Formats: sequence, C-alpha cells, structure tokens
Amino acid sequence: MSIGNSPEDDRTFPADDRDSIGRALQQARIAAGLTVEEVSASTRVRIPIVQAIEEDDFSRCGGDVYARGHIRTLARAVGLDPATLIEQYDAEHGGRPAPTPAAPLFEAERIRPEPRRPNWTAAMVAAIVAVVGFVGFTMFNGNEAPKGTAVADGGPAPAPEKASSAAKPKPVKPAAPKPTESAIAAVPQDKVTVKLSAIDDKSWISAKAHDGKLLFDGLLLKGESKTFQDDERIDLVLGNAGAIELYVNGKKLDDKFESGQVERLSYTKGDPEAG
Repeated sequence: MSIGNSPEDDRTFPADDRDSIGRALQQARIAAGLTVEEVSASTRVRIPIVQAIEEDDFSRCGGDVYARGHIRTLARAVGLDPATLIEQYDAEHGGRPAPTPAAPLFEAERIRPEPRRPNWTAAMVAAIVAVVGFVGFTMFNGNEAPKGTAVADGGPAPAPEKASSAAKPKPVKPAAPKPTESAIAAVPQDKVTVKLSAIDDKSWISAKAHDGKLLFDGLLLKGESKTFQDDERIDLVLGNAGAIELYVNGKKLDDKFESGQVERLSYTKGDPEAG
C-alpha cells in the first residue's frame, strides 16, 4: 500500500466563486434576451464601452467615477442589483474615491456682483451748486429796478422779492444692477436652449437634437461650458451629473445630482422639464 495524496487532496478551490462584473452583466443581458445594441440604445452607453465592460475592461470608461456610473446604468437595464456590482468594483479597484470638497461660500458669492449704489455725495454737491447759483442770480436781478417803472415821491423803493424756496435737486436714479455672469441673455423663445458648465470636476456629456443628430459627445473639462440649441428638443446624457451646472431656456435648474451619477435628460421649449 503506497502512501500518497488522495485524489481529493489534488483539488483546488477558488477563493471567490462570484462571476466577474463583466460576465455577470453579460449573462444577465443574455438571460433577458437583449443584444448589446439594444442595451446601448436604452442606456445611451456607447456600444464599444458596453462590449469592453462585459470583458472586464474599464479603461475606456474614462476613470473610476464614470466606470461606476456605467456599471450602475447597465445593471439596471439587465435587471441586476447595482449596489452589489458597485461594491465588487470598489473592492477590486481600491475603494470608493473621496468626495470632492464643496467650494467655499465666499467663492460662490463672487459670481454675483453687488448692485452699484447711488453716489449721494456727488448728488449733494450738485444740489449745493444749483442752490448757490439760483440765489446769486435772484439777488443780482433784484438790485436793478425794472425799466419803465416809476417810484412815488417820498415812498420807499420796492424791496426785491426773496426767493420763496431753494431749488430742490432732482433725485439721482440708482444705477441698474449688472446681470450675473451665470445668466443667459436673450435666449430665443422659438427654440430650446441648453447650457452646460463643468463647475467642480470634469464630466463626459452627450447631446442630441430631436432628429437624433449628435451635437456633442465628449469630455467637458472643469471650467468649460457648452451651449446647444434645437427647434424642438435636446436629449442629454451626463456622465458625472454632480459636476454640471445646468441652464435651460435661460433658467438655472437647481437639481442636485450626485458625483458620479449618470443622468439622461430631455428638454423642450418653454419652462424646462426633465424628460
């Protein structure tokens, strides 16, 4: 009887029997009877990126923030729990990034210049000059008797008339406040106008006209802005919606998006309404 390892001792067990993120998404898509093209059309994620993610290649996403957003979007489209896949991605790629610190309050207030105050000192000086000139002119004319007027014998000469009241200065109209830098002036009423500004971080954005024409598809860096117009509707995809400041038809929207959140929006003419 020879001494050796039994066949069972030669077996190896994987440390983690979970499918990879890409394989899990691919299997769920196939089980749902969907093609890559159908998933891309419903999520607005481009076909090459969908294919790369299903192969566990996240380099085409543009960074961890965008990779998490794409994973969350694709998981919902194929019926998986996004939180589980995001947790798995964080564990495999060094954890969730630290949130972007909010800008100081005083920096935000710089955007809105204070209205110019009226110059009351100049108004008072102008009023004093006007009063002195009026009084001097009245006294100078009062010392001369009008031509053709006779003075009675023994009677006192007529005294010059005193000014009843000093001339009142006209009020100085306050200067109109300057428009804020964030306002969009004179947007046309017969079109839909959308302005995107990357405030805190960069963001991948996609913009399409109502007929499906691609207006822009790329990265909007921090501090950059893009404005789009169409006769009927503009469709947007924001890869990092929390970094975007959004104006629609001249009106700033106060929607609070999270950092790394992917948003799909549509806007038409008139008051902005998210599609």
